Amino acid sequence: MPLWNIYHPEAAYSDADKLAIAERIVEFYDGFLPRFYVNVLFQALPAASFLIGGEPTNDFVRIKVDHIARQIDNPAEQEQFMNYVAQRFAPFIGERGLRWEIHIGETPFGLWTISGLKPPRPGTLADLKWRTENRPSPY
Repeated sequence: MPLWNIYHPEAAYSDADKLAIAERIVEFYDGFLPRFYVNVLFQALPAASFLIGGEPTNDFVRIKVDHIARQIDNPAEQEQFMNYVAQRFAPFIGERGLRWEIHIGETPFGLWTISGLKPPRPGTLADLKWRTENRPSPY
């Protein structure tokens, strides 16, 4: 499961922007993860609650991603993924004059359940079932 936490200034994004950003994030994983795995949380922060170097800011976006369903072990694939994220986010960050930072943490697959179910391993028939049905189910 990718869980994206996007911390941003209060006025940075409209509801339509949030939907567009979430769809771009889902597209990162399309084809190899069920859509329901992808979670995006927007955290709007007032300048007095978002401080960098002890100073309030209203022009910074911080993206924290937790990868659980899959990990990116290959350094070339890591770089490719990070470049893709930067390219796809540019209209919502850099092109708007916002500074930004991202980091991705990866949790071991075995330390994760959905609705009490252990998700199926990648490439299995159960994994295909979850992707096709777009919901967790016993297997």
